[in-house]
Order: sequence, then structure tokens, then C-alpha cells
Amino acid sequence: MRKPHWCGGNPFHHHQDLHRLARAWQTPDTVVVHEAWWNTNAKFADIVLPVATSLERDDFAAGFSDPHLTAMPKVREPEGESRTDHQIFAALACRLGYQREFTQDRSEFEWVRHLYEQTRAGLGDEAALPGFDDFWRETTAELPALRGPFPGSFEALRADPRQFPLTTPSGRIEIFSEEIDSFGYDDCAGHPAWFEPVEWLGAEASSRFPLHMISNQPASRLHSQYDNGGHSLASKIRGREPVTIHPQDAAARGIQEGMIVRVHNDRGSCLAGAVLSDDVMPGVIQLSTGAWWDPAQPGLSGSLDRHGNPNSLTADRGCSRLSQGPSAHSALVDAEVYDGPLPDVLAFTPPHLEH
Repeated sequence: MRKPHWCGGNPFHHHQDLHRLARAWQTPDTVVVHEAWWNTNAKFADIVLPVATSLERDDFAAGFSDPHLTAMPKVREPEGESRTDHQIFAALACRLGYQREFTQDRSEFEWVRHLYEQTRAGLGDEAALPGFDDFWRETTAELPALRGPFPGSFEALRADPRQFPLTTPSGRIEIFSEEIDSFGYDDCAGHPAWFEPVEWLGAEASSRFPLHMISNQPASRLHSQYDNGGHSLASKIRGREPVTIHPQDAAARGIQEGMIVRVHNDRGSCLAGAVLSDDVMPGVIQLSTGAWWDPAQPGLSGSLDRHGNPNSLTADRGCSRLSQGPSAHSALVDAEVYDGPLPDVLAFTPPHLEH
């Protein structure tokens, strides 16, 4: 029995070719997700465990190279019957007979304290971080200033290549890699080289789909987070994600500012609101990631996305056999004026609940 349990993140945001993902999603017997919102991830799950947001749980954090450690005390209790991730996993561990092994006899808040004190001890006397109670009251603690050279940095390599080698076999910058070359991959050589993408404006497919789609990070939200919030909603055009088109390409297709257009290729199609600008090159359109996927018929591959998610158009294809990185920026599409009845966007509409 295959029962994936998804906690954190949203595959229906970051995965390419969402129609292929939706087909794969039917393979497991049961899909369980932790979600705070009725987004696509929740709608495609079999069991949804309502989870607290970051404002409803205690935590602390610091990003890479941040000058401070920041306390994140909750500002309210979780809404309704939702629980924190820790509470959910502790309850599941209890049912399976492993509560003590999971919690180690610590409450959730005691884990926050314990992890802070571990961090404090790991930084040593040089950091001189305050005790947890003072940190939690003051909400920030200054971290020691970063001083180089740092192992693995080019600065350190220049200063002393023997003491601070890189992680390459030679310890130096390598233009040619014997190891990568030995793999014999036809799409990744042992040295930097140009490999023609399957989809770009020089490809044969551009005769059918003559626009190269770039899907950047959005300016109105973080990834797909809070796409249902006022700031992101205010950026929409008639409820759809804006797509930037060069005036020359728009004129050739009869597209005017503010029109709803259908962006499409063989994998799928989506609706978006036209923004005409020479900020993009002729032959290129820009559609930000993160609009919650809203297929008109969720179980039908290629179904029209009413909201404007570019991953309804991208290919689920790795950059190379070596990296397997996402190739979302190599997608060919076309655009046309959408002249049919405009469907309602239901991305933020919760399903009907039986009480």
C-alpha cells in the first residue's frame, strides 16, 4: 500500500508539467498532506490534516549570513481544529506506539528551547548568545560577525590554496572534469559546452509555438505563498495572473492591454491577463510562477488552467542526466485572444464540506 505523507511545500506549485504530476498523483493508494489553505495540494489529497501557520506556532530562525537569530513566538493559537506539525506527528507517533521516541519527553516549546541552546552551545563563547529566556523576551540575538577567508570560498583559495582547497578532485577550479567526462553522457560533457535545448526559439518546434516563455519568481508573493492574499490578488488582471508580451507580438495576434489571453502548447493551456511592454524581447513572454493551479477539469490532462500557472505549460524534463535540474525556462508556447465565456477562477474556493 503506497501512502505518501506530504508535509511542507507544495508540489502543485513548483513541479513542472502539472498535468503529468496529476496523473502520477493517482498512483498512490492514499495521499496525506499537511495544509493551512485549500490550495491545489489540498484539493488533490485524499486526507488533509489542517496545520498551523508560522504565526500560530513557536519557532526561531536565521537565514544564511543573517546577522541575527530571530525569535518567532506565535501571535495566536491555531485556528479551529488545526494543529502544528509537531502536534500532528506526536499524535501519530502516539497511535503507533512511538510517542516517547518521537517527543523524547519534551513539549513542543521545550524543543524550541532545546534547539536554541544547542545552537548557542555550538557557536561557543565567541558568539556569547543570551540564555533562551532573555532571547525569547528580546526576540533577537546578534550573531558573530562573519570573517573570512571561509573554507570553500575563492577568497580562501587565493589566500592559501593548500589550507583551503575546493571540493574538486584537484582542490582547484577545474574547467575540465575527468569524472564527469567518464560518465559518457550525451547531454553533459566534462567541460562547459552548448547543448541545444529541446525547446528554444531556434528549435523546430518554434514553427508551431513561436514564443519562448520565461517563468520568473513573482513580485507579489513568495513563490505561491499567500497568492490568496490582498497584495497578490491586487496584481491580477480580471482574476488572472498577468503575462508580459512585447507589443510587436501582441499586435500580430490582435492582443491589447488588459485582454485575457490563452497561452498554450501541446502540454496544456492557461488563461492570463495581457501586459504589453518592451521589457521583454520580441518572441519572449513572461509569466510568473505561483498562481494556484486551477484546472477546469482536474482529472483531465491538458485541461485549461483558469488562473495562469506556467507549470501547466512547462516540460517535466531535467536539464541533463547529471544535474536533473528543472528546465522550466526552456518552454515554447503561443498566445491568442481568449474569446470564449470567461470562466470563474475557483483556485481559492474551498470544496463543499459534508457535516
